[in-house]
Amino acid sequence: MIRTALITGATGGIGRSFTHALHERGYGLILTGRSTEKLTELSQTVTGGTAQIVVADLGTTEGIDTIVDVLERNPVDLLINNAGFGSHGEFAHLDLDHEIEELTVNVRALMTLTHTALGAMTAAGHGAIVNIASVAGFQPLPSMATYSASKAFVDRFSLAVGVEARKHGVHVLSVNPGPVDTQFFTVANAQAIELGRSANPDDLVAATLSALDKKRSRLVFPRAYYLMDALTGVLPRSLVARAANVVSGRK
Repeated sequence: MIRTALITGATGGIGRSFTHALHERGYGLILTGRSTEKLTELSQTVTGGTAQIVVADLGTTEGIDTIVDVLERNPVDLLINNAGFGSHGEFAHLDLDHEIEELTVNVRALMTLTHTALGAMTAAGHGAIVNIASVAGFQPLPSMATYSASKAFVDRFSLAVGVEARKHGVHVLSVNPGPVDTQFFTVANAQAIELGRSANPDDLVAATLSALDKKRSRLVFPRAYYLMDALTGVLPRSLVARAANVVSGRK
């Protein structure tokens, strides 16, 4: 029987790499995103048109409901909650509706789709969910306050739900990448942040699928960021926030 996977944010850099890797592993794919044109191109180019495409904006209630309906009608073996975006600037000067949309995509959509998928997976006694968090969630991040807070939620939520799901045969993996070579910083209007060398999306996806195969509950990629995680866990949060401001607050 063919295993199926649903990927949110499929047309972005990381989502596209997941599409390639899972197609090569023989998964039947459901690809979601906001652009019919981009989803069609991805399905044709990578899967020869065999992937199902679903157009939905996860920043809206209607978009989330669309994917919930897909998951309820077509239970999947693997859910990749990859959709997400960030914003950059002092919170008081940012557009509040845009910040709420960011939380809707990064948190509400991820939480809702995880809940929906878990219902079928726990009943079946198997399945896996990959939630894409970020090293940005390791510390308070001035000038990216909403994004860092949302990714902290994703990491902790995934770890907690993973413990609950394990006894039902379902595996939940929290993935915390550092900077990845995608359009993220352009979309976030944060190109000026000097973050050094970005990782290749294909390398991140390979590491993620390896962690999934090994039933790990958490991945930090590249491994060097484990040190950041350890340091921010022992230093005073106020000091960590001020230090992070030196980087994230650059104009």
